[in-house]
Amino acid sequence: MGEEKVSYASSGVDINRQDEALRRIKPLVKGTKTPGVRSDIGLFGGLFDARFPEAKPILVSSMDGVGTKIKVARKAGIWDTVGQDLVNHCINDILVQGARPLFFLDYIAAQRLEPEVIEQIVKGMATACKDAGAALIGGELAEMPGVYAEGEVDVAGTIVGVVDEALLLPQLEAMAAGDVLIGLPSSGLHTNGYSLARRVCFEVAGLGVEDLLPGTDQTVAQALLAIHRSYLTQVLPLVRDGRLVAMAHITGGGLTDNIPRVLPETLDAEIDTQSWEIPALFKFLMEQGGLGLDDARQALNLGVGMVLVVKPDQAAGVLDLLHASEEPAWLLGRLTAGSGHVRYR
Repeated sequence: MGEEKVSYASSGVDINRQDEALRRIKPLVKGTKTPGVRSDIGLFGGLFDARFPEAKPILVSSMDGVGTKIKVARKAGIWDTVGQDLVNHCINDILVQGARPLFFLDYIAAQRLEPEVIEQIVKGMATACKDAGAALIGGELAEMPGVYAEGEVDVAGTIVGVVDEALLLPQLEAMAAGDVLIGLPSSGLHTNGYSLARRVCFEVAGLGVEDLLPGTDQTVAQALLAIHRSYLTQVLPLVRDGRLVAMAHITGGGLTDNIPRVLPETLDAEIDTQSWEIPALFKFLMEQGGLGLDDARQALNLGVGMVLVVKPDQAAGVLDLLHASEEPAWLLGRLTAGSGHVRYR
């Protein structure tokens, strides 16, 4: 019996595709370089100068993915938006603790690496990093046949930021009944609820990505791939001015599960459900999917992407500053005595 020759390529992994993807993304990564970066792409680890202007710097880190939104990207053939989604989601997660982003690392894995797809995903990441003043300092590309199904791509990312200890949020001891909740609008589903959205749009309603989404002036692709927005530009100045006592990023779990993450056990968040109108996209998903309001509030953001908690005497000033930056914020509710839950009225 002759020996069967086995190579990496015959096992399903082609190093040439990885090399081509790296060639395409190197200039994108280099374009995000900030003064703190001390390394170039290709080293085993990314280097960043740990001298910060903050008096007592606290590092804040987070990691996340984009979930099954990546499957909508595949169906539509649009890949750059999920790269922006990933970075912006992570930025918002550390922003709620008062941190500014320093650098970001990504992980992209697939059954078969497609250099042109990788390039577009990283292009989106680089765009979001540059907008935030953060560096895309490193990452990993992995081709794993047998782990991922044919055509599947997965992305994840890790962010590191810094906050001065005096500005670290939430300030649980400073929060009290009567504090005001301010809502900031989402730009769509953000990166949550896509298993539900895909089933409703493509299976229940039988829509294609180029079809108009009922109740909107957008195609299904435009509505579902709307970029998960960053709140950094509008909100970080409020943190630095000491105007906030807490923030909550409304991701998976909706208002119901995310606001309690920053509440003391003695307070509830009372939400005024008449203070904003649920956008048409969410109404469509609820109606077509037979989703009750309580379940929708826990599965979807329903148009509220970020919640700020401010002292009553700061509310008017914070709203004025947000409106001056063209952020359509509104009074969402208030804190009341309770046990760390959300109540709707």
